[in-house]
Amino acid sequence: LNVTEEKFVLDTLAGCIEYKSLLDVVVNAFFVRDGRYCLTSERNLYAVICYLATFQLEELGLQHFSRIVKSLDTAKMQKFLRFFFNALYLNTWIKDEWSRIYDSPYVKENWIDPLLRWQPKVQQLIEQLTDKLSNRTTTVKTSTVTQPKEFNLTVPKPRAIPIPVPIPVMEKRPPVPPSTYKPPKEKKQLEEIKTKNHQKAEDLLVKANANQFRCATVKSEKGEVCYKIFYYLKIPQELVPFLPQYLDVVWKLLLRQYFEELQIDNIPIKLNAAAILREGALYQRKMEQELKRIENLVQGAGDPSEFLEWQKQMRGRDLEEQLAEIECRRLQGKLSHEEAVLAHQNVIQENKKKADLMREEKAELMHQYAEKCLQEQKEMRELVEQVVEGHKNAKQAKIKLQKYKQQIVQEVCEENRELLRQALEEEEEKLRKRYELIQQIRAIESLPILRQKYVDLTETGGHGLICEMSIVELRERLALLREAQKAAEEEKRDQIIHEKQAKEQLLLDKLDQISVFREELGRAAALKQEEKKRKSQSGERPVKDERVLNLQKKIAEKTMERKKQAGLL
Repeated sequence: LNVTEEKFVLDTLAGCIEYKSLLDVVVNAFFVRDGRYCLTSERNLYAVICYLATFQLEELGLQHFSRIVKSLDTAKMQKFLRFFFNALYLNTWIKDEWSRIYDSPYVKENWIDPLLRWQPKVQQLIEQLTDKLSNRTTTVKTSTVTQPKEFNLTVPKPRAIPIPVPIPVMEKRPPVPPSTYKPPKEKKQLEEIKTKNHQKAEDLLVKANANQFRCATVKSEKGEVCYKIFYYLKIPQELVPFLPQYLDVVWKLLLRQYFEELQIDNIPIKLNAAAILREGALYQRKMEQELKRIENLVQGAGDPSEFLEWQKQMRGRDLEEQLAEIECRRLQGKLSHEEAVLAHQNVIQENKKKADLMREEKAELMHQYAEKCLQEQKEMRELVEQVVEGHKNAKQAKIKLQKYKQQIVQEVCEENRELLRQALEEEEEKLRKRYELIQQIRAIESLPILRQKYVDLTETGGHGLICEMSIVELRERLALLREAQKAAEEEKRDQIIHEKQAKEQLLLDKLDQISVFREELGRAAALKQEEKKRKSQSGERPVKDERVLNLQKKIAEKTMERKKQAGLL
């Protein structure tokens, strides 16, 4: 290719890669609607035509674009251009899909409007392609047929006719039973069971969708609780993403401070047996701890409330220090980012200088490479002349070698004929002996054999064992075992029913106990909430740390320096 053609090809390839998302919208829709029977391997062809029509049509001109289209398959181009230059498609879904990737005013001004302006002229090109398709005649390409030549082979001598082998008469076999071609009954039964199970699963799905859990509607309250916790602790919005790193340190403290002040109504939740027993055991354990605490107070032990209050204050101070440390780390990361941007800008300037030097070296290397190619072409021409002379001498040697090979083939053929004759004689002797042996075996099999045996169900096997019994006695014992098994099953069923009733009564007692405990806990939480509100009215927000203020000043200075450097670039 010359320079202009190479530049056009490279620009087209770069454009197809850059606007691949836009071209895929049109090409995918074409394969779904009008190009259902087109080959997937032609996808790149349609993408290139779509790129030329959208971005290069004004530079190429209609005449050059028509020449490119007519050089390709007429039917495919007519179908694709009729689909792409449809005014309804351009104004509706193509415009909407492109607007998802780029701004809508930019799409309409730079791509949709130019396509609509070119649409009447391209419609004439589509009509020309349609006329060409209607008047097209199939032309068969004629190619030169290769004329075969006969090989100069030696004529083989006629082979001797082998002695025919007697064909043994086979005995007629019984026909195949008709049950072989019928499907088994088990398969039909399995299909019926499968359909019944499928119907049961559908019924269960309908019931599950109708009776959904009532607790599933409370999910929105979890987000409100989290936001209320952050608002209560007066945590800045910038520090919220860093809290999960220290969640194991402060989570218990956060929940304790919030839920002591927040009164949550008892939400009706459906509990299973395990949840009821677990909650009952929890309340029982709390009641035992409270009784133990009262006994200790009666005996003269101290009240740990002052220690707990001091512990709460210290934990609050630790939390504030950790939050200040988190803010310092975040600001240090931002400061390092600003310094990295400045270093990156300096590296860009150095790379530009290195690129200029590389271009100069590349031009010198290309000049040296061109001289080297010319020298190699001269050497190849001399080598070709030497090879042609060597081929002329090789033909004479080839003729002598062919005569020598023909002599060897004649000698080998004579030896093969003698070996084949001996092998045929040995094979005929083996077949004769095998045929006589088969006749003897069939004569033995044709003799009648008595295979009838009468069975008495009341007699034993007569093996001399102590535990021997007849089939009738075995059936009677099995009947007795079945009756005993049924009686044991009935007894087990009654036992399970009694245990189930006792367990239900235990669960009802636990539920009554849980409801009483919940009411008492709700009252205690309401009293604590009122006391906390009185104490928290005089609270003030802590002052920011000095390290945080210093880091913010440094970040502002680095940002101003980076903006000045960017303006110079």
